[in-house]
Amino acid sequence: MKESVKFWIALRSITGMGNAALSRLVEAFGSPEEVFRRPEKDLARAGRISPELAKNIRSFRNWESIVREVESAGNAGMEILTPEDAFYPRALRNIHNYPAVLYARGSLLENEPCIAIVGSRRASAYGKQTTFSLSRDLVMSGLTVASGMARGIDTAAHRGALAGGGRTIAVLGSGLDVIYPPENEELFNEIASRGAVISEFPPGTRPLAQHFPSRNRIISGLSLGTVVVEAGEKSGSLITAGCALEQGREVFAVPGSIDSPVSRGAHYLLRQGAKLVEGAGDVLEEIFPQMTAPMQARLLAAGDELQSRVMRAETTEIRKSPDRVKLEGTERKVLGLISEKPSEIDSIISKSGLRPPDVLSVLMHLELGGFIDQLPGKRFILKRRAL
Repeated sequence: MKESVKFWIALRSITGMGNAALSRLVEAFGSPEEVFRRPEKDLARAGRISPELAKNIRSFRNWESIVREVESAGNAGMEILTPEDAFYPRALRNIHNYPAVLYARGSLLENEPCIAIVGSRRASAYGKQTTFSLSRDLVMSGLTVASGMARGIDTAAHRGALAGGGRTIAVLGSGLDVIYPPENEELFNEIASRGAVISEFPPGTRPLAQHFPSRNRIISGLSLGTVVVEAGEKSGSLITAGCALEQGREVFAVPGSIDSPVSRGAHYLLRQGAKLVEGAGDVLEEIFPQMTAPMQARLLAAGDELQSRVMRAETTEIRKSPDRVKLEGTERKVLGLISEKPSEIDSIISKSGLRPPDVLSVLMHLELGGFIDQLPGKRFILKRRAL
C-alpha cells in the first residue's frame, strides 16, 4: 500500500475537516503530505480554511490510530483507494467534494461508465420489476449500474445488473465490515465478486442516518446520470437526484401510478424537467454525447447484440413465468407459508425454520417472479401459486 495513503486518511480524520476543504488544500499544495508541512498561515490563506482548522492540522499527532486503521482494512480484505490511484473513479474525482479515501471490496475499472439507479425502500412490485429489467438492459449495453444496496429499488437494481451478466457498484453508508441491511449479506458478496462494494467510511462505522446523504453524493458522482424509479416526497433518492444536478449530471425518472405515494418523488422530478424513462434506450440516448469515443463505439457495436440478448432474456423470463415454472427447495417451502391473507414477515421466518437473510432473499425472488406481493409493514400476500 502506498505511503501516501496514511496522509489522506489523517487529513480526512482531522476535527473540522470537510471534503470540500480537504480538496482545496490538496489542490493548493499538491499532496496531503505537503499539507502537513505547511505553516498555519499558508494553510488558512491558500486553503481558504479557518485559523482553528489550520491549527488542528499542524497539531495532529495521532499517527498510531491511522496505522491501525490501515492495518484493520487490510486484515479485512479491503483495498484503500485515494484520488491518486488509477482505479479511483475518474468521474468521482471531478466533483468538488470528492471523498479523500475509498474502501473497496471487489474491483473497480479505470474510467468505468456508470448509471445510478435509486428509489424507495418501500418499493412496489411494479417498481422492483421495472428496476430489475431496466438495470439488466443497461448493463447489457456495457454500462455499470451504481446504487446503495438498500432494501427495495436499490436491491432490485443490483440484482438486475447481476442477472444481465454485467457489473454493479454498491455504495454503503457504513464501513464495509458492517453490512446493511443485514439480509443483503449474500447480495454484498455477489456484488463484490462481480463488481465492487465501496464506502468512504472506515471499518467499524455503523450505518447512521447522517451518513446516507454523504453516501448519496458518491452514488451520483460515480455516474453519468441518476435514474429515480420510485420515491416518496421526502425520499433520500431526491437528495441523490439533487446531488446529480449540482454535479452537472443527468437526472431521469420513471413514471408510476398516480395513486401511489412512492410515485410522488419521481413525478416531482418529471415536473422539474427530469427526462422520462420508459426503457434503457431513453437513458442511453441522453448520455451518449457524454461518453468517450471508445465507449460510444462499444455501445454502437453492441446494438444488434444487445437487442438479441434482451429478447433472449425476456424469453427466459417467460419460460420462468409463474404459470409454467415448478419451484423447488426453499422457494417452494416459503411460498407454501403465504396465502391470500397477509402474512407477517416474522411469522414466515418462524414457520420456515430458515435464517432470516435466507427467507428475505427468497421473498425477493418470489416477488420479482410474480408469485407474491409485498404490502406495507413487511407483510406478504399470495399472488399466484406454483405448479
